[in-house]
Amino acid sequence: MAVAEHAFRVMGCSSRVLVVGGDTDLAFRGRARLEQLERRWSRFLPDSELSRLNEEPETPVVVSDDTYLLAERVCAAWVQTDGAFDPTVLDAIEAAGYDATFDELPDDRPVGADGPTVAPGCGGIEMDPVVRTITLPRGVRLDPGGLGKGLAADIVAAELVAAGADGAMVDVGGDLRVLGVPPGGDGWNVGVEDASHPGQDVAQVRLAHGGVATSTAAFRTWNVEGHPTHHLIDPVVSRPVASDLMSVTIAAADAAWAEALSTAVFVRGLEAGRELVDGVGAAACLVTTDGRLFAQSPFEEMAR
Repeated sequence: MAVAEHAFRVMGCSSRVLVVGGDTDLAFRGRARLEQLERRWSRFLPDSELSRLNEEPETPVVVSDDTYLLAERVCAAWVQTDGAFDPTVLDAIEAAGYDATFDELPDDRPVGADGPTVAPGCGGIEMDPVVRTITLPRGVRLDPGGLGKGLAADIVAAELVAAGADGAMVDVGGDLRVLGVPPGGDGWNVGVEDASHPGQDVAQVRLAHGGVATSTAAFRTWNVEGHPTHHLIDPVVSRPVASDLMSVTIAAADAAWAEALSTAVFVRGLEAGRELVDGVGAAACLVTTDGRLFAQSPFEEMAR
C-alpha cells in the first residue's frame, strides 16, 4: 500500500502529514487545510477570526464552523479539567513576554506588566449555534494554546480518511493524531522524547487510533532579564507555572483532549496531575524535574 509523507512548518511548528493509500496528493491537501486553520486561529495574524473575536468584546461575532468548534472544545476542556486548562490566560502569556511568534521573540527582554491575578475563565462566554456566533465578555480574550494544534490534527486526519485514505497521521508540533490503517499494519508506534535529551525517547506507545500530545517547559523558552521562562501559565496566579514535572505526555481518544489534559496535568503537578489522569481514564507518561518516570499502559518505558 502506497505511503505519502510531507513535512513542513505550520502554526509555528515543525509538522508532518503521512497518508496511507488514497490519492497521491492527499498529503499536500492536508498541509493546505492546516494552513487554512492557522489563518483562522492564529493570535499573531491580525485578520484571523480569533484576533477579530478578541478585539470585539461584548459583540456577537460570526465565525466559521472550524472556529466555533475550537471555542466549544476549549470551553469544554476548561470545565473538564476544573480550570487547570484555561484558554483565557492570554493577558498573562503576553505579560510573561510571549507577545510575538516564537521565531520573533528577542533573546532577552525586560520584565513585563503583571497579568490579572486570576484568569477570568470561560464562564461568561456566550455561544449561539444557530447563527454561529461567539460573544466574549469584556476582559476575556481567548488563546487556545496547544489545543488548537491538537484539534487541527484531529480535523485533518479525519478529513483525509474521509477523502479516501486508508490511514493518516497528522503531527502538528508534537500534537499527533492517528487514524485508520498504519504503514506497517500493526499499530501506530509513537515515541515519547526525553525533554532532557532531545532525540532520545523515554517511552513509546502503540495506538490503533487516537491522539498523543506532550506539554513541557523544556522547549519554547525565552529569557526575561536573564532568567528563562515559558508559556505554560498557572491560571490561579497568571504566571508561568513552577511545576515539579519536566514533561507530560497523554494518549487519549483525540489529540485536542490529549493536549488539554497534558497542559492541565503539567499545571497541577505530579500528585494532583496523576489524580486528574486517573479520574478521566486517560493514559500518561510523566517525567519529573528530578528525572523520575511514571508511565502507565499503553505507554512502555524504554531503556534509559
